Amino acid sequence: MIRIGIIIGSTRPGRNGDQVARWVRELAVEHAGDVADFELVDLKDYALPLLDEPVPARMAPGRRPHTRRWAHRIESCDAFIVVTPEYNTAPPAALTNAIDYLHAEWGGKPVGYVGYGIFGAVMAVQKLRAQAGPLRMADIGPQVALSLREDFEAFADFRPQELHVAEVHGLIDELLAWAQALGPLRAASRAAA
Repeated sequence: MIRIGIIIGSTRPGRNGDQVARWVRELAVEHAGDVADFELVDLKDYALPLLDEPVPARMAPGRRPHTRRWAHRIESCDAFIVVTPEYNTAPPAALTNAIDYLHAEWGGKPVGYVGYGIFGAVMAVQKLRAQAGPLRMADIGPQVALSLREDFEAFADFRPQELHVAEVHGLIDELLAWAQALGPLRAASRAAA
């Protein structure tokens, strides 16, 4: 079974990401049935400090316990949906930091994005897309852009417009197709490790 990690990219108190991620997961489970396992991956649960590994992730596996725990979680997934807000035209520092902790664990895996912000977090997602290529991730095209003005009540209570359901379904369909197609690449990488 394909394991999809739905990464909650914000650790800020009062964040909206957990509401959005739970909604994405519910739609994904309902849409994909038993084809995949959709798991929430909350950055708050990992409490990663600012990158504190002495050697870059590309050169060696992390040594610290929090790095090994994070690496094991990411390695266990076959694909990702990143749920991200936009802070000053960028993804949250906690999300970028979490991505920077690892290298090989991201490779050969597709990634899709659900962004939320004043303008749907499109600039934050563009920066994440630029980061995906060097990590050897397959950055898929469909993106769900949720507006704080139209999809949230008082900028806090998540009330997505109905049109986003079809967008999430399209993202899931493409993500699963890519995850299946990249299966042999992931298997070869795991065998070589």
